Amino acid sequence: MAKKVLILSGSPRKNGNSDTLCNEFLRGALEAGHDAEKIRVAEKNISPCRGCYACEHGSCAIQDDMADILQKMIDADVLVLASPVYFYSISAQLKAVIDRSVARWTEVKDKEFYYIMTAADEDRKSMDTPLACLRGYADCVDGAKEMGVIYGAGVYEAGKILSSPAMQEAYEMGKSV
Repeated sequence: MAKKVLILSGSPRKNGNSDTLCNEFLRGALEAGHDAEKIRVAEKNISPCRGCYACEHGSCAIQDDMADILQKMIDADVLVLASPVYFYSISAQLKAVIDRSVARWTEVKDKEFYYIMTAADEDRKSMDTPLACLRGYADCVDGAKEMGVIYGAGVYEAGKILSSPAMQEAYEMGKSV
């Protein structure tokens, strides 16, 4: 049965290493017959959460691209969260999406989660804290199930991921959704 797959690429670099892994995951998911879409959040107008809690009254006070993205998150069966590692955390672009989902967070439920991370450091331990951040978000989603993690370690320059086994892993994981 085809699933709705939403890939949120938190890379600020188009065709950067984590964005490239998102493309491979997308390719695999599409080849498997799923309804899959990748959103490069850096290309969207998404302001950070103001913590005003206007959303308690039904909608976010900030009028930007987040309302459409949040609806897609709600409608998806599968959420793929992808980010390069910056100072042992996720990118600001992806963090803004996560924080802004508070407007309708109780509607984001019953999701399969996949995580894609890249780091210049070759030691996967450098991805423990960002992975904990992504898992922390999923912990707030009722019915969330972690399905897989792709580690692109030891990649800094854009394109270095192309020679990594993570490319095949991303494709295969997308195909196995």
